[in-house]
Amino acid sequence: MNLLMLSGDTTVVRGERGAFYNTLSELSSHWDNIDILTSYVPDVSSYKCFDNVNFYCSNYAKILQPFFIWKQGSALAAIRKYDLMVSHDYGWFLNGMGAKWLASNIEIPHISEIHHVDGYPRAANLRAKFQPWLTRFYIKQAIPHVLGFRITNSVELKSLLTNWGVPLDQILLLYSLYLDFDVFRPISVPIEYDAIFVGRLTDNKAPHLFLDGVAKAADQKKDIRVLIVGQGPLVSGLRQRTIKLGLSQNVEFKDWVSNSTELANYYRRSRCLVCTSYSEGGPRVVAEALACGTPIITTRVGLANELIKDGVNGFFIDWSADMLKNRLMQIISDTNLRDRMASEAPRSVQRYEKDRVVNEYMSCYKQLISQ
Repeated sequence: MNLLMLSGDTTVVRGERGAFYNTLSELSSHWDNIDILTSYVPDVSSYKCFDNVNFYCSNYAKILQPFFIWKQGSALAAIRKYDLMVSHDYGWFLNGMGAKWLASNIEIPHISEIHHVDGYPRAANLRAKFQPWLTRFYIKQAIPHVLGFRITNSVELKSLLTNWGVPLDQILLLYSLYLDFDVFRPISVPIEYDAIFVGRLTDNKAPHLFLDGVAKAADQKKDIRVLIVGQGPLVSGLRQRTIKLGLSQNVEFKDWVSNSTELANYYRRSRCLVCTSYSEGGPRVVAEALACGTPIITTRVGLANELIKDGVNGFFIDWSADMLKNRLMQIISDTNLRDRMASEAPRSVQRYEKDRVVNEYMSCYKQLISQ
């Protein structure tokens, strides 16, 4: 079987060995060939990831991605018959648009993957406010042309798509999150940090809210210590904000950790993980931390709605620094509560075992192809 994938994720081509690379590594054993059409990467036209996994990079401006997909996809289809085309759809939905053009030129079933809707349930900025409307527009026009829409959580995305008119038989719930329990597992180690924040430092992740909550908690616990792991456009401003809030001795910054074993150790050495995102597909870090036995404080976003039992393995918060401070101090001051949550945490993510998730994904797609 041959798979054609349309993705804007260029991390693998750029040499990063993160979640997308790991996913392709797992999928490569289930397909004869996987060809991926992706965005422009300087000085790279093609890239072999594994023996049967190849990237083809656009040489056009981003807005012309649909044309590149149509042109390159047609050329590849002339020498290889594809059993399925999968597009990762978000933003301006250029992949989905290109998939529609290509499917009109060659006979190929198409699945549109919606991992999350930026700006929902809350928008980080003005651009994000328009994203749910744009997503709704794309989905409505795509309904007649796609085999189905793959979603990655059952609470947030399913209700959105049904409200937007997608028939239930076109909604495919297939989790993208999977965990290697040989890496992410509880190990008893000394606690070093009262809280950890892990993620790309962007507006949508709301790291400023995390700092504001820590500042309020520091009024009660002068020696509170937290760790921020991540890179992004806000890092310089966050360092300055840390100084302004008088938290220089309380907050430690660390660049993004690409080694999963090292990241798991940071989770274990933290009293809790805090997620303050406005919208998410996962968040993956919540599941990883739970698997390591680390309680969670999180906003109600994405898969967190399914993973967290409020007061059992973590706490839900609104986008409020005061609420974050209260929950943070509750976990810090009540050792018995923290221990109970830590004991419950790994049980929350058992269904996301790596082989199970990959096999469910492949079984569903094979069944669709055979129909």
